[in-house]
Amino acid sequence: MPLLEDFKTFALKGNVVDLAVAVVIGGAFGKIVTALVGDIIMPLVGLVTPNQEWRTWQTPGMKLKVGDLMGAVVDFFIVALVLFLVVVKLGGRFRKPAEVTTRECPECLEKVPLAAKRCRACGEALPA
Repeated sequence: MPLLEDFKTFALKGNVVDLAVAVVIGGAFGKIVTALVGDIIMPLVGLVTPNQEWRTWQTPGMKLKVGDLMGAVVDFFIVALVLFLVVVKLGGRFRKPAEVTTRECPECLEKVPLAAKRCRACGEALPA
């Protein structure tokens, strides 16, 4: 029974539950981005290219699906761009800056805690 108790403790930790929620939300967000790419952006790309059906382009002899590969690469870069804009640019606005807990010693430039009166590296008395 200790194995079952250990697993229960592990599975109900905050990190595991948070990760599960992130995976579910990420899957739903992926569907939204895939729909955006497939239904809006790719038809616009198709209008710009000379052959409207560029995803069906194949090499003549070996029938390699080069257009399908190019489409997957374009999809990846568009998904990466949207995720970058949402997570880094938009999400970064809501994060609060990290709290400062250390300062530098003026003599040796070693990082010391804010409450320290002496530097642990050089022994210099620190200004208040």
